[in-house]
Amino acid sequence: MEDDTLTVACKYGEVRGYRDGDVYAWKGIPYAAPTGSRRFRSPLPPEPWDGVLDGARFGPIAPQSRQSPIGIDPEMTLSEDCLSLNIWAPPPDGRRPVMVWIHGGAYILGYSGQKIYDGRILCESGDVVVVTINYRLGALGFLDLSSFSTSEVTFESNVGLRDQIAALEWVRDCIADFGGDPDCVTLFGESSGAGSITTLMTVPKAEGLFHRAIAQSPPATSVYGSERAATVAQRFLEILDLPPSRAAELLTMSTDRLVEASEVLVAETPTKVPGTLAMAPVVDRDLVPKYPVAAFQKGLSHRIPLIIGSNKDEPSIFRFMKSPLMPVNDTAVQAMFAALADDRTDLPPERLAEIVAAYPDLPKAAGAMALSRDAGFRMPVLWVAEAHSAHSPTWVYRFDHATPMLKAARIGAGHATELPYVFGHFGTLGRDPTFWLGGRKAAGEVSGRVQRRWLAFAHHGVPAALDGSKHWPQYEVEERSTLLIDSTDRVESDPDGEMRRVWGSQVMAFT
Repeated sequence: MEDDTLTVACKYGEVRGYRDGDVYAWKGIPYAAPTGSRRFRSPLPPEPWDGVLDGARFGPIAPQSRQSPIGIDPEMTLSEDCLSLNIWAPPPDGRRPVMVWIHGGAYILGYSGQKIYDGRILCESGDVVVVTINYRLGALGFLDLSSFSTSEVTFESNVGLRDQIAALEWVRDCIADFGGDPDCVTLFGESSGAGSITTLMTVPKAEGLFHRAIAQSPPATSVYGSERAATVAQRFLEILDLPPSRAAELLTMSTDRLVEASEVLVAETPTKVPGTLAMAPVVDRDLVPKYPVAAFQKGLSHRIPLIIGSNKDEPSIFRFMKSPLMPVNDTAVQAMFAALADDRTDLPPERLAEIVAAYPDLPKAAGAMALSRDAGFRMPVLWVAEAHSAHSPTWVYRFDHATPMLKAARIGAGHATELPYVFGHFGTLGRDPTFWLGGRKAAGEVSGRVQRRWLAFAHHGVPAALDGSKHWPQYEVEERSTLLIDSTDRVESDPDGEMRRVWGSQVMAFT
């Protein structure tokens, strides 16, 4: 071992890592075989490689638009052969807890090598092994084409979820070689990454692959039925001018053309039916046997500790970016509820009217965004937490902190604004205005507390307040204790109780 490199031998071959601060990083490690010949199919294990794999650079990222709002590093390569992971770890001289990150991006964008997801700070400060993964996105990962399968051609469902499971299987088999404990794996993620986690917590094939979970702003109800999935797949073929009899041509079509058609589908779907995604996990009765929230409510989630929460002002960032992914005005919200009334025979119109009536500011943007926030994030969080807490330790948070600039911009604690606090990296999105009006010291203190809680959870299965900050009780239906994360953390009993009672326990979701 040289001072600046560290080569580790794992099941599939040797990997050279590089010093990154006080730890080492191994990037671009394949956790599955190349997917080019497995388009729309489950991944296969990687083939062993000869020589030493150089882990200096991130692997290719899942095909997506380079005009993505997240910003893609121009040095990144886009390729279907994107199934790789990255590891940050101290020198492997023991067994440390492992934290595996699933990035968000509405199931259509994002990648593990984004600067905000750099695992060095968590690894250094928490004595953990951090893993970030790529997985297939968009049509290549979350469009269910199985309705077009024939005796000659097979299209599998939930390919992106199958990728995530393959990554976790790689961690189970290989992470000990990097100093990680395969029996102490915390799966954490945000947005669609967190939605993947709440889904995986109900997937039998994923049981035992992770032992704790942190779900940050999961759209837990954005999981659809096979009939709806078939309709979306049919529309995808129409965009490509393909009849179902020629669906096999998707196997050889250029990646760019598939991405372009995906963009059309992604843009028009929430415009036609506000509050819905074009591509997301599907209840296929195979990998995903039941709607995840329903599975939670039936006591079918994996028996593991869970931290789950959302942000106070989730939809604000969608309004700021003029994104159609969440309804943020009265017209879109009313259209969402009208579609629900047409789609769900088990939800009488008067029930929907009661919910709408509980938001007196609805004609205004603030009321519309509050209803959209509760429908898309806050109530799914509480439905999952209430059900899971019946048999497993559960903690609920609400992230309220916002810098003066984000408050002035009326973004507040918007969707994804907690990410730099978790990883400790601010200013990773280019010309970042977050601290233009100050607030850096307070943000650093909030970040420190969030990290200590997440790391304690990874070590012990309990988000202990080791630094003397406010104790965080478990979420139980009697008290519904919730940690409100702000400049000063505080615990409140059922802070969203009025809203929760209005919505009730019946899941509001398109199927």
